[in-house]
Amino acid sequence: MIDERDMLIIDILQENARTPYTEIAARLGVGESAIRKRVKALEEAGVIESYTIVVNPAKLGYNSVSLVGLDVEPTHFLDVAIRMTEFPEVKFVATSTGDHMIMTEIWLKDGRALGEFIAEKIGRLEGVHRVCPAVIMEKLKAR
Repeated sequence: MIDERDMLIIDILQENARTPYTEIAARLGVGESAIRKRVKALEEAGVIESYTIVVNPAKLGYNSVSLVGLDVEPTHFLDVAIRMTEFPEVKFVATSTGDHMIMTEIWLKDGRALGEFIAEKIGRLEGVHRVCPAVIMEKLKAR
């Protein structure tokens, strides 16, 4: 059972996954070994799945970050979703019950590259019948 202290640990690690256990312990007023045990239990329970970094795409030369919704024929739904995970430009893929059946986040150098990617890669996937890109102008919150 997740309690308030576990939630505080999760919040701290989401802000910075590299926060030392000693710092978390000091902030919460408990011993470092208690934090170590709680984090291990959260990992074993599958609450914490992995640790990662957040990258600024523009600093890597990706000036076109887009959310792209895909509508596909139902018989090709899972195949298209899986195929989208194979493109290195695609950083996120999810199936959805919203406006589009598949939602993706795609990083490319510029708008022209996005157009080419849609035409040459997404558009050629069997079963795709609608592609709806939305270029992200500014990310205000990433968590």
